[in-house]
This record gives sequence, structure tokens and C-alpha cells, in this order.
Amino acid sequence: MFLKEDCFRLGHIARLHSFKGEVSIILDVDDPLDYKDLESVFVDYDDKLIPFFLERIQLQKKNFATVKFEDIETEEQAKKLVKRSLYLPLDSLPELDENEFYQFEIEGFKVVDANYGELGTVVKVIDLSGNPLFQIDSNGKEVLIPKQDQFVKSVDWDEEILHLECPEGLIEMYLGEEK
Repeated sequence: MFLKEDCFRLGHIARLHSFKGEVSIILDVDDPLDYKDLESVFVDYDDKLIPFFLERIQLQKKNFATVKFEDIETEEQAKKLVKRSLYLPLDSLPELDENEFYQFEIEGFKVVDANYGELGTVVKVIDLSGNPLFQIDSNGKEVLIPKQDQFVKSVDWDEEILHLECPEGLIEMYLGEEK
């Protein structure tokens, strides 16, 4: 049996799609195309990860997909899955380059800006229609920094530090101060 700490959250089942047991899912991932040939997922059912096999998956606009699970044939069966989270094992993630990362991997990392200094901690990455933002807690204040390659200078995996170089004034706009 897989545990949540051995998996990453792929997304969730958003709503019913048809009367034949199909559902619409939202993929909370950087590139939904990486999952176009998905064969199975784990569904979080009362804090237990239950494997479900897919008959088919069809990617839709943005991060939506239509899924037909094996053995889910009716609207009533599919309703029990709506709003549940979907997971995959961590080892199913494609390999990334040194300074690339999956959004969930940097949650809890310390953030240090080249000009400002220590900024705070990554709470999560908010994915807003192709414009992801680092949500950073800076001593109780929220700072949102666009997740853009030109701002990310390096990732120190051993020390769990995300090194950024933000444009002048961006951080101060949130914190109202100069450091």
C-alpha cells in the first residue's frame, strides 16, 4: 500500500462529466501532457490511497481532463469520487534538470533574494492560468513572486533554500520597506 508521503498530489476530481461514470479532473501539474497516457491513479478515499485504473483519459483545455475509470459505470458510483484528491508515486515523476523542480518539492524551502536577503518560506506555488506564483510567508506577511525562470537563480537541495533575484521594488511592494 502506498502512503501519501511516497506520492505527489496529481490533482482532484472536480465534477461528473456524463451519466456513464465519467468524471472531469483538474491536474495540478506543470505540464498536463506528461500524463496523457495515464493508466492508473490513487484516489484519496477516507485518508487511504485506493488504486483506480483508467479506461481512458482525454486532456481538455488548460489543466482539465475527462477520465473514465474501470468499474465505475454509473453516475451514482462516480459521485462518490467527486472532490477527492488524486495521487501518483513520486518515482513516476520525470527527471528534471538541476535548477528545475516540481512545485510541491519546494514547499517549506527558505527563500533568499540576491538583493533583499532572506525573505521567508515558500508556502506553496499557486498556479494561476499559466502564471504560477511563489506564495511566500515573510514573518506573517504574504509575498507573491512570479515563478519565472529569470527570477530563479538556484536551488540548494541540501540546505532547502530557493535563491531568487527579483526585480527591484517587487518585494518592497509587499513588505513596504527596504532592507
